[in-house]
Amino acid sequence: MSSRGGLLARSAQGATFLILLQIGSRALTFIVNQILLRYLSPELLGISTQLELYSISVLYFARESIRVALQRQSSDSGKRDGDTSEDSTAADKDGKIVVESYAPGRRAQEAVNLSYIAISLGPPLAYFFATLYIRKAETKVLATPYIQESLGLYGLAALLELLIEPCFVVAQQQMLYGVRASAEASATFVRCFLTCGVAVWASRSRREVGVLPFAIGQLSYAVLLNISYYGRIWRRASIGGFSLFPRSLESGSSHYILSRFSRSALTLALNLYAQSGLKHLLTQGDSVLVALFTSLSSQGVYALASNYGSLLARILFQPIEESSRGVFGRLLSASQAPPSPSPGKSRNAQKKEKKTPRQENVIGAQTYLITLLHLYALLSAFIVTIGPTLAPILLRYVAGKHWSSTPAGEVLSLYCYYIPLLAINGILEAFVSAVATPAQLRVQSAWMFAFSAGFAASGYVALRVYDLGAAGLVLANGVNMAMRILWSGAFVGNFLKWEGVERGLDVRRCSPTAETMATGAMVIIYLRSLKRKFDGDFKDLAKTGAVALVFGVALLLFERDFLTECYYMIRPQAQPQPQYDSSAGDSSSHPTYEAKGEGGGECEGTMESEEKQSRKDI
Repeated sequence: MSSRGGLLARSAQGATFLILLQIGSRALTFIVNQILLRYLSPELLGISTQLELYSISVLYFARESIRVALQRQSSDSGKRDGDTSEDSTAADKDGKIVVESYAPGRRAQEAVNLSYIAISLGPPLAYFFATLYIRKAETKVLATPYIQESLGLYGLAALLELLIEPCFVVAQQQMLYGVRASAEASATFVRCFLTCGVAVWASRSRREVGVLPFAIGQLSYAVLLNISYYGRIWRRASIGGFSLFPRSLESGSSHYILSRFSRSALTLALNLYAQSGLKHLLTQGDSVLVALFTSLSSQGVYALASNYGSLLARILFQPIEESSRGVFGRLLSASQAPPSPSPGKSRNAQKKEKKTPRQENVIGAQTYLITLLHLYALLSAFIVTIGPTLAPILLRYVAGKHWSSTPAGEVLSLYCYYIPLLAINGILEAFVSAVATPAQLRVQSAWMFAFSAGFAASGYVALRVYDLGAAGLVLANGVNMAMRILWSGAFVGNFLKWEGVERGLDVRRCSPTAETMATGAMVIIYLRSLKRKFDGDFKDLAKTGAVALVFGVALLLFERDFLTECYYMIRPQAQPQPQYDSSAGDSSSHPTYEAKGEGGGECEGTMESEEKQSRKDI
């Protein structure tokens, strides 16, 4: 298997680990939330969402740019002058570079040293955001029992979670997905157990503890993460020849700042920092706006709807986005790029007849991206068709009648149209963050700032002028996400064309078939007419489920060719072996597959497209 195929195989395995982790942790969290909803008011749920935003903000601004910068470091770049550490690459029989599943001690030490920058940023960020929260919080929030203690526990949990960064960056660099999965799974279990246990105890003993159960659960999560990560990575550090503490690398070398911090990685992290901040503002902007312009009750309704609505995004899309960013970074690292062509000429005009490894990597990245976008489009077609009708029905059963009487059902229905935008934007921005140069990142930051201003304005109009509540916020989010998709899509298309890839980012190759879209439109019309006859009992769920089953079968039938290719990507050993036509001259360039045609005869299909060949390699 080629190095590209091996890398994508390991990435697919890692994505599987992360998806299974998300399924397990979200399923457990879902069960616990159903219990907590019986004991929590919308107001308390709204406050817990604010504290979660506080914790996420501290962690994001402290570590995100460092993590992305380290992911973009080429795993197969050449050694620096004077680097005598163990190589992380090996040559296969064709002389191609094969990326190993481990990193050399020097590169691991570079990552560990940089991770301490994130740790050092934690205390001032925690203090700043805590002070800001206390000053801006409503009087009703500050009157909540144990709110000060809960905020302090959330801050302490964030600082403890930052302490795992040396272990996390090593696990990420060496693609130790099993370590991450086991650590986060055990920590999530303990968090859910303690959160639920304290809430139930307080309710039965008639104690008012506010959001203290969430704070205790968050602290336990951070403690278990430290125990799990350091327990697994400490031994690997001693074997691999690096330390989990900062260590000097090269005295007087221009490659390092203070002999410890990689100059190139630190420069990239600084360029990413402003862009990461704007991205965080856009990602969490809905939570900020709903906290500023709506009541605590509306905040609780929006929190419930968005938590359920984004469940699929967190379970499936987020792990794929994380692993894909690593794939794009390794395949398309700037350090692997050939010298820039002369002005006015694309690489397509200068490329040789025989593809270089760089061109093969670009084609592989394009195929990987288009395949994911096509899969997302199919899943989105199902969600948009069935979700708006099915979501309010399910909400009555999972959250109870107390919540079904709120606008949460309508907001959840509207959120189904927002989920596809989340998925598409996530994978496109993963590509951009992996390949963009510092100058391009600054341009993206400027556009992000413009999107932030537009989102804030549209959110203000929706919440304050038209008083649309949570539904208006979902609409504002959708417009903002659509703008980000347009920018990222244009960037990706221009990048692929510059690299000489034909058709670039072809939307037609990412779209469902015409039969799928026509069937989906008819199902939407039918469900809307059926919804008028709903009376709120179990029959509504059964009818909608039957329609969903029929549409799902139709989707599989209409998309069977594409899904078959995806199956062969995952299980290449199941792919039919090519039958070579000796009369075609150079048989090595014209593999054919036997297929039955009309009348029982056999037809031959030549595998000439780069997309299919790249999928075969994967």
